[in-house]
Amino acid sequence: GVEVNSPIKRFLLALRFGSLKLFLSGDVNSESRVLYYRDIKERAAKIAPFLTYDRDPYLVIADGKLYWILDAYTSSNRYPYSQPLPLNGGKVNYIRNSVKAVVDAYGGTVSFYQADPNDPIIKTYAKIFPGVFHPFSDMPKSLVSHLRYPEDIFTLQTNIYTTYHMDDPQIFYNKEDQWEVPIIAQEGEKQAEGKVPAMTPRHMIMKLPGEKKEEYILMLPFTPRAKDNLSAWMVARNDDEQYGKLVVYRFPKDKLVFGPKQVIGRINQDAEVSKQISLWDQRGSQVIQGPLLVIPIEESLVYVRPLYLKAEAGKIPELKRVIVAYENKIAMEETLEAGLAKIFGTGIEKTKPATEIPTVTAPIDVSISKEDLLRQAGDTYEAAIRAQKDGDWARYGEEIKKLGEILGKLRQ
Repeated sequence: GVEVNSPIKRFLLALRFGSLKLFLSGDVNSESRVLYYRDIKERAAKIAPFLTYDRDPYLVIADGKLYWILDAYTSSNRYPYSQPLPLNGGKVNYIRNSVKAVVDAYGGTVSFYQADPNDPIIKTYAKIFPGVFHPFSDMPKSLVSHLRYPEDIFTLQTNIYTTYHMDDPQIFYNKEDQWEVPIIAQEGEKQAEGKVPAMTPRHMIMKLPGEKKEEYILMLPFTPRAKDNLSAWMVARNDDEQYGKLVVYRFPKDKLVFGPKQVIGRINQDAEVSKQISLWDQRGSQVIQGPLLVIPIEESLVYVRPLYLKAEAGKIPELKRVIVAYENKIAMEETLEAGLAKIFGTGIEKTKPATEIPTVTAPIDVSISKEDLLRQAGDTYEAAIRAQKDGDWARYGEEIKKLGEILGKLRQ
């Protein structure tokens, strides 16, 4: 904080905050400090207002301390022959993730690291403000290992790629193979035509095709324009030397893979689901459809969506059902375990939701029975939901990865 060690500072700070208490109070002494601009985005913007900041800063633990990492961009709307895109209320046709801002969560110290040394804009700013931007090589390795690909620039790149994935000039000119990002209702939103936002990127831990181990990725699906089946995924890799690499995986054109909007439509049209939702709505309660969880399994997908019920006088929604969709099958049960049992056809009995959510999921044993796998799937799903509510995305990704492995074994 700012030291208050002189009458002049006390007077100026009193004027700054519009209160004479700071100047007249006997509780303020030479050891006092004034803390302000505590919001990390506001704090960074006060130091470097010429940068554009990502909407999603993230908290990491490194060397026993907490740090906020905030991606910062250099941008322009004057790059020749480049298509403009909307960003933070304006238009840009040039953008680079040139800076990684690191904020000490306890002391508030802000450090800017030059992540793209080839960007001419940040090179110019570094000359104008010497000492503000540190070389990327100066960033501690304990922080480098936590860096993730920024969501805002990934969203722009996926937006552009929906058109520029076409490499045949004739097809490109006629826009015969145009893609789009699926439009679905997010958690707690009503699905209304023209009012539902596009699907947002999601972080996951999974093993990509052809790779030997799981990795932390950012992914977003594509559908053909005016159609709802899936055509491809784009993945941004985050681990070690793979950081920043974008990979696109296309689904076979001769195989129909349901997209998120199709799955939600089939869920809403399912007789059992619609009957139960109508019954709850008639009682004055509010039905909240949770986030749609997408779990890749080989060349197919398993979709999971929780249903919450919020009483008219209540404040906290209660988990009432879990919907599981796989290929042409849909099941709505009280637990994920029971839903998977119905989808994959086992005679396991329905179980009540666990009163205690485990934080660690046991390793998967290939010799265990299908019933045991279903129970593990239920425990893993509950652990993932808890991690999501806690904002612990690393643990969330680990649990989703484990859930995918379990579902893969169930499919066998």
